[in-house]
Amino acid sequence: MALPTNTATTYSQVGIREELDDVIYDITPAETPFLSSIEQETVENTLFEWQTHELNAVSKTGALDGDDAPQDAYVATVLRNNRTHIRTRDARVSGSARAMNTAGRADDLDYQILNRGIELKRDMEAVLLDNNAKVAGTATSARETAGIVSWLATNTDGAGADPTGDGSDTATDATQRQFTEAQLKTVLASCWDNGGNPDTIMVGAYNKQVMSTFSDGRTVQQMADDDTLYASFSVYASDFGELRIIPDRFQRARDALVLQLDMFSVCFLPGRNMATFDIAKTGDSDARQIVCEFGLKSKNEKASGIVRDLTVS
Repeated sequence: MALPTNTATTYSQVGIREELDDVIYDITPAETPFLSSIEQETVENTLFEWQTHELNAVSKTGALDGDDAPQDAYVATVLRNNRTHIRTRDARVSGSARAMNTAGRADDLDYQILNRGIELKRDMEAVLLDNNAKVAGTATSARETAGIVSWLATNTDGAGADPTGDGSDTATDATQRQFTEAQLKTVLASCWDNGGNPDTIMVGAYNKQVMSTFSDGRTVQQMADDDTLYASFSVYASDFGELRIIPDRFQRARDALVLQLDMFSVCFLPGRNMATFDIAKTGDSDARQIVCEFGLKSKNEKASGIVRDLTVS
């Protein structure tokens, strides 16, 4: 059907106002479950240290009537250390861009700083959960903190060689294999035997789905009138206690971390926890930098464990 002659339409109309939503939609993942779950501490040196200790072995030997004291062995503490790690993000916006009437944000520089801060938290999560050895650093190379995978050496199930367990070297990645409940049970039993009480399992997306197929000791009951299909679970009730299952987008997908979270903390240098400052003005733009200097403290790695070298698809 043809339009009547000389009908004005939106195709020929001049001066239509812009219809722009005053909201910016962003679904980029920003959750940092490990960083958000562990204690925060302040340290005053780029090399920070702590001690671990173990009791003498259990003995069932009887004592003689009237015998001298057995002179049990002195067990020295073990000194551990890690390095701080510097991550920065920055934003620069021209004077003209800041003067614009922008939708969804009042000041583009403030908006960019907000986003850089979120990005920095994601960076920190990835650093803390990495298979990375500590590096002292020099004037030409950056300091690096040892990530969690380089600490977990006692309670492990992996195809490759374990690290030493003091953050000085990394686990050896090897041929990947399917995640099984038997592997998880081996690590949980080892943690318990060594005095640990893990409370959290952290995995990537694929192995979170794999865990949802674990069925030993699991009974699924569903009401007849319930129209929801339950295809996953968020708590794993093991022989040694219940553990939360948390998917983490920023850990290595090939690892299943079995963690006692109170045995880890993130340490910050004073005034270096998400510090924002102006960058010197060199022209018609404004710039800010966000700096974070932090490191991972693994208080006693024998409390936690890892299943390594897992397939991710």
